[in-house]
Amino acid sequence: MTTARALPGLATPRPIVSAKPVAIPAPHRGQDLHVRISAPAAGRDLPIIVFAHGFGSSLEAYGPLTDYWAAHGFVVVQPTFLDSRTVNLAADDPRTPDIWRLRVEDVKLVLDQLDLVETSLPGLAGRLDRSRIAAAGHSFGGQTAGNLLGLKVLEPDGTGGEDLSDARIKAGVLLATAGEGGKNLTPFAAEHLPFMQASFGHMSTPALIVAGDRDDSPLTVRGPDWCADPYHLSPGEKSLLTLIDAEHSLGGIAGYEAAETTDENPERVALVQRVTLAYLRSVLGLDDTGWAKVRAELAANHPSGRLESK
Repeated sequence: MTTARALPGLATPRPIVSAKPVAIPAPHRGQDLHVRISAPAAGRDLPIIVFAHGFGSSLEAYGPLTDYWAAHGFVVVQPTFLDSRTVNLAADDPRTPDIWRLRVEDVKLVLDQLDLVETSLPGLAGRLDRSRIAAAGHSFGGQTAGNLLGLKVLEPDGTGGEDLSDARIKAGVLLATAGEGGKNLTPFAAEHLPFMQASFGHMSTPALIVAGDRDDSPLTVRGPDWCADPYHLSPGEKSLLTLIDAEHSLGGIAGYEAAETTDENPERVALVQRVTLAYLRSVLGLDDTGWAKVRAELAANHPSGRLESK
């Protein structure tokens, strides 16, 4: 039996360096945007991942993924959004209704300020490959990444929907991300969370969607298959990794021994690490070998997950 740790075709990890918090001036949001920057200590032409955390989290979280990606050749930038518990935004703050949109603007600000990103981490200047940028995110952060790939947030009646995509972003990874809005939402979600009126019909940028087959969200009247909507309902090149017996934390990607993890499973996290890395290296044109081998392994009745593409 091939385990996640035995999946072939992936490079040896390298030492990484990080800087936090790096403040990016952001007058439009009322306070500076704080980010964490992580990168391999050596190497040039490094591709970039901007990672969007889940609701309430911060730049301190998701080390099992972000450190792994950095150790395998990526510069990873993690913003802390206004919904973070570390920001402690008041419920009646006038920015609260637009937090979903401000998240998207924050990611775009990071891309606008890559010169500042480079100079804020000693030794990083001149080592970025700005032609290879991906957006990734978990839960609410998955929708943020999806917005940058073409996901639209519709009005409650199903009309409208602004295009917030960014051509600088060449690919995405959406982890445990909410599905389509409308009739799929519970009455509570439809009334109180209008940003969940998601439509994937214009999300054409290539992406890998990762979903747990036991991620039973209280925000939908459907079951765990709701989180596969970003794959099934979007156009263009997409892949879907379905993790067997995984819940919303996908085995513990939010952090080591994180309290919110309900399905702690190091092997599952290792599988997510390796598949996302192989996918990103392939879709960004770095190396297709690892992705081809991972696809072959997961097509052969792997006990931890299924991988399909369209």
